[in-house]
Amino acid sequence: MASPVLTVRTPLCFGLLVLILGTHQAEATPSHTAASLAAGGDTTLTGTPGRHPFSQPAANLDLQTRMSFVLGEAIFNKIWVPSPSSTTASDGLGPLYNARSCGQCHVNDGRGNPITGSGVNALSSLLRLSVPAHSADQHARARTDGLVGDPNYGTQLQPFSVAGVPAEGRVEVDYTTQQVSLADGTQVELRAPVVRVIQPGYGDFDPALRTSFRIAPPMIGLGLLERIPQADLEQQADPEDRDGDGISGRINRVYDHHNNSFTAGRFGWKAGQPTLAQQNASALANDIGIGNPTYASAFGNCTARQTACLNRPDGNTAQQGGFEASEEMMSVLAFYTGHIAVPAARDRNDPQVKLGRELFSRAGCAACHSPVQRTGDSPDWPALAHQQFQPYTDLLLHDMGPGLADRHQEFEAQGSEWRTAPLWGLGLTRQVSDNGYFLHDGRARTLLEAILWHGGEAEASRNNIINMSQKDRNALIRFLESL
Repeated sequence: MASPVLTVRTPLCFGLLVLILGTHQAEATPSHTAASLAAGGDTTLTGTPGRHPFSQPAANLDLQTRMSFVLGEAIFNKIWVPSPSSTTASDGLGPLYNARSCGQCHVNDGRGNPITGSGVNALSSLLRLSVPAHSADQHARARTDGLVGDPNYGTQLQPFSVAGVPAEGRVEVDYTTQQVSLADGTQVELRAPVVRVIQPGYGDFDPALRTSFRIAPPMIGLGLLERIPQADLEQQADPEDRDGDGISGRINRVYDHHNNSFTAGRFGWKAGQPTLAQQNASALANDIGIGNPTYASAFGNCTARQTACLNRPDGNTAQQGGFEASEEMMSVLAFYTGHIAVPAARDRNDPQVKLGRELFSRAGCAACHSPVQRTGDSPDWPALAHQQFQPYTDLLLHDMGPGLADRHQEFEAQGSEWRTAPLWGLGLTRQVSDNGYFLHDGRARTLLEAILWHGGEAEASRNNIINMSQKDRNALIRFLESL
């Protein structure tokens, strides 16, 4: 009998420590020219990026804080194992999961790889699941969690499981294509993913299921983005488009579980998480199934129907404060994810790059991809305080039109709304991840394809680029590759 198929279309020992520290120091040269607006201010990785340009510590960290960075890196790349295990500091995997470590999703701390066929499950992509809220309980859950998951499968599909627990299913992706004609006659093929869930392990999905296929985003510069004052984000927002420029970016108001309050979302493709600490905790719980002080359940995303999942032994231990990942573990993980250096932009004085930078602004791209941001006070992480840097994002939600819409809502973000993705590091994508896939679901194989998918508020900018000469368009792409 053929397996049921759901089809949906959619438009992350001391000697060794010293050795690692030495390697990081060799590849990261401090930058002392914050006034020059280096990509990451004083945190910028300058010189030759090395083999792992997205995994280096902020250049202005001292030796003691670099040790904290390396300890956090070890947590980021830790391979978790099922419970019970003799390695109590590493057990608690699953019972359902998407990957066994953070590093398996964020390849070399860069962007993930989309599924490109029906062969294997990709470790660095996932399928978000949600249904509309109807009951009072669902509305309350949506208020604090941002969405309501499928009653049988939860908030994301998990294709892997520990022994004795059925997996939730497998994701396969095919692509439909369309041709776009540029003004100079150039033809560009765009592809859109068609996502299928096969071999579902827990019955039917809710008839009102909404899905969102996503790849893991790059990890660089996240601490700087977290330290942008909220007042600056409020000033950049223009939800009613009062200046009439067609750009109406707005803040996604999300729930901060640490402070029990609503605040600006900054992280995730729809800005669904307010802080790095909460983003890390959510990823551990949902992607790997590791309970922690913020998301305490040791059973991750198990639903009421998944009884074998709920009946598995957990990895909570006294040594970890009664969790699978302790407060101390979460603290060093946050330090690591907050202090990954941004590689310096390259060839900034090249004439073609200079022309591309001017065309980027002239086309209107900088209206959302704001070149310059600054951080405020940062008493806990002083290396990030009062930095001027160039992420090319405003961290705001923008309507990107029906071509990229997924019907999936997170807090106030609607299906067609996406957070402006930072552009720093674009030119090192293939060096880091061995792929050149862009946008939230990896559909774009080139930067030009990514641009041509822009609609909604970005439609005018896209049309400006469609109408460019090949020389100007090449200069624009060359500028983006220099970042």
